[in-house]
Amino acid sequence: MAVTEAPPGPQADERVRRAGLLRRLLARPELGAVAGAILVWVFFALVAGNRGFLTLDGTASYLAVASELGILAVAVSLLMIAGEFDLSIGSIIGASGMVIAMLNIEYGWPLWAAIVMAIAFSLVAGFLNGLVVVWTRLPSFIVTLASLFIFRGLTIGITRLVTGRTQLGGIDTDAPVVSWLFGGEIGRFSVSIVWWLALAALATWVLLRTRVGNWIFGAGGAPDASRNLGVPVNRLKIGLFMTTAFSACLVAILQVVNFGGADVLRGTGQEFQAIIAVVIGGTLLTGGYGSAIGAVFGALIFGMVRQGIVITGVNADWFQVFLGAMLIVAVLVNNYIRKKAAEAKR
Repeated sequence: MAVTEAPPGPQADERVRRAGLLRRLLARPELGAVAGAILVWVFFALVAGNRGFLTLDGTASYLAVASELGILAVAVSLLMIAGEFDLSIGSIIGASGMVIAMLNIEYGWPLWAAIVMAIAFSLVAGFLNGLVVVWTRLPSFIVTLASLFIFRGLTIGITRLVTGRTQLGGIDTDAPVVSWLFGGEIGRFSVSIVWWLALAALATWVLLRTRVGNWIFGAGGAPDASRNLGVPVNRLKIGLFMTTAFSACLVAILQVVNFGGADVLRGTGQEFQAIIAVVIGGTLLTGGYGSAIGAVFGALIFGMVRQGIVITGVNADWFQVFLGAMLIVAVLVNNYIRKKAAEAKR
């Protein structure tokens, strides 16, 4: 009786090489930020663990700080991947808060209606930023730097003209739904953390799983080629400017509902902190490369350091020194990782 041998199984194509774990990790832009967050946490756990850093309240405090910056950083990461900057978001925070405060306090609008108007204002502001950038072809750094001063100047001038002050308090935050959505807590954790993580998950899904995500990477890496392939680069960038402005308004809403007041200077400097968080997260300043997850870890590092310094009793003036140093270190680390990733592909 003849024995027939089973046909050999399919042979692996020698031209297809499976990427190893190290190579896949090196290809991720957020690798440096994840490693940095772990190191920062370990450092403060050792230095300030017995002073409250490891407690539930300590964790809630640095996550609350990270969440507000993180909301900005997630939106800014999308815009920076597309090759643009938005320096006006800090002034939009102050302006949006004042829109809510003046409509509610001076004109008696319900809080929810004032919030809707603030959202509308922020979307218009973002639309104008994007429109000027795509029409004039001026660098977005210059356009939004100008709009930063325009929005802040208008906010100060109009607020002082109407109220005679630059700070307003006593906002009615008793509306149950509004208070729960923007000022509530889940256990000891601020609801802003939920907003932060939800927006980060949405942005990550958009970047990695949708056609719009491919457009964002293409608009930042090769805008002319993207236009030739039919990508609506101009409309995409206008939409992303509207997204960053909306994120600024969301931060303003959270602050107004939590503190019951607004200040024309609220949000000052947060545009630079958001950019630093995004760069720490691995996004290139030149566009075309980055991730929303990296921005999450960049903001987390910010929150842990800011609260860790307070918990350890170190003078908070040193925090800005840390921010500047972290920016330089992050760029160096990201350049090193991309170099190693490029070598691994050869």
